[in-house]
Amino acid sequence: MSRSHQRDVLFLSLSGIFLTALVLGNVIGTTKFVTIFSFEMPSWLQAITPSLVRDNNLYTMSVPAGVIAYPFTFLATDLISELFGRKKAQLVVWVGFFMNGFMLLLMSINHWLPNTYGVSGGLDLFEGVYEFMIGNTIASMIAYLTAQTVDVRLFHFWKRKTKGKHLWLRNNASTTVSQLVDSTAILSILFLAGNLGDNITTVWHLIILIINSYLFKFFFALFDTPLIYLGVRFLKKYDEDPDGNRLYG
Repeated sequence: MSRSHQRDVLFLSLSGIFLTALVLGNVIGTTKFVTIFSFEMPSWLQAITPSLVRDNNLYTMSVPAGVIAYPFTFLATDLISELFGRKKAQLVVWVGFFMNGFMLLLMSINHWLPNTYGVSGGLDLFEGVYEFMIGNTIASMIAYLTAQTVDVRLFHFWKRKTKGKHLWLRNNASTTVSQLVDSTAILSILFLAGNLGDNITTVWHLIILIINSYLFKFFFALFDTPLIYLGVRFLKKYDEDPDGNRLYG
């Protein structure tokens, strides 16, 4: 297998991870909230923690199931940015945006076509997923395009500033900011559309929800730093950085 073919396989694989995580996150969205961890808070912490995210003295880190998949999109685009350059990373972002639109189109066509009575095994389930997904996916597409574009541009801004050195800086400085943009954008859109839970009734509740959602993404961004170092070290022979920077700095 030629080096050029190997690079193509790597790019397609990273793009596949990106698109799978993106579409899966939009399909399952906020259909289920999952518990990452919980702990009993001391009295001083309980006093400053909003009741919306705790049960008396028990704090629970609860996030939408779709959020579990979404941070992998940032890991994939950071690897593509590092190995293949900004233009290819931005290309993948745009492809992901249009694939979301394509998914919505396919789901809508199946929604509009008449049901074959006596054959469908989960009509109510399909319609429930469709109705729930349509608003969430549109909101997610707007937030996603904004956040991923911010991520790619910040990543290469810091790469230029550091002359290709300090991978940890551009990885964290881009991802932590862009994920805050994403959490703020998508939850604000869902709040304005009335697609959040009955307990989210005020802007203050929305802010608490954004902070709680962002905390998970923030810690994941820190966690993925060693992953991107391992990925870049393992895959450095496939570097196509058009700026000519040293890959592993």
